[in-house]
Amino acid sequence: MKKLRSLGLVAIALFMHGGQSVAQEWKSGVEWQEPPLVTPGTTDNAPPSDAIVLFDGRNLDAWENGDKWTIENGVATAKQSAITTRQHFGDIQLHLEWSAPTEIRGEGQGRGNSGCYLLGLYEVQILDSFQNQTYFDGQAGSIYKQTPPLANAMRKPGEWNTYQIIFNTPRFKGNGDVERPAYVTLIQNGILLLNNFELHGPTSYTEAPHYKPHAETGPISLQFHGDPVRFRNIWLRELKPAVGRRVSAPFNLPLPPKTAEPKAGPHKPADDTKPANSGETPSPPEAKTRPAATNN
Repeated sequence: MKKLRSLGLVAIALFMHGGQSVAQEWKSGVEWQEPPLVTPGTTDNAPPSDAIVLFDGRNLDAWENGDKWTIENGVATAKQSAITTRQHFGDIQLHLEWSAPTEIRGEGQGRGNSGCYLLGLYEVQILDSFQNQTYFDGQAGSIYKQTPPLANAMRKPGEWNTYQIIFNTPRFKGNGDVERPAYVTLIQNGILLLNNFELHGPTSYTEAPHYKPHAETGPISLQFHGDPVRFRNIWLRELKPAVGRRVSAPFNLPLPPKTAEPKAGPHKPADDTKPANSGETPSPPEAKTRPAATNN
């Protein structure tokens, strides 16, 4: 008996094999390349072996206008203008650490304000949101004017916040239509703030977000908004999809051959329905078949 079921992309075949249902293993038919070996950093904040380091505390040579910021004790402080990476990137995992100024001036958007622009277009907000009220889609961890974060995970001014950003760039068709929108995931201080959020378009202060065709790669930019926000440990990993090639259609592995059951021996097993040494005398065989006596 053979019964097939399809569960999404996983096909499981059930067969009667030796009186029992047996599940066959499903194979995709894709031959995958071995994933590259990546050595983690000595700490979770340290760059892994395949990282591109954008700021390691020594200089901002990887950035245009990097000479306008100050560097002291391994920390870069925003001044004068935004800085933008000289190199362009597509899908990335971005790590950066930032700290709001200890001197609290202003409130709302006027307090510890900066931003991280992905592809130079899509802003993940940086803001001192520790006991600082503002519009929710403008606080730290938001996609500016598109969505609030799932939580407020801010540390106090002067303490360090860590952003881990996973960004997937949009794709456009030949006619300019959106084939795939951009997506961003953000973890701040170990807390998920954006869960694969679908971006509606580039960030704008004056316009509703909407897509226009652009390149699949672009720079990263850190904003100067008038506040001396500090940064350290900035690095990223370029994300490449797994590589494989189809060598066959999906299939189920064949079942192993059924094992033959052992044959019975030449002698009939003894009748063990009565307990041994019961004290009963077994009746002769003919007594079991002789009819009972009757009186005429």
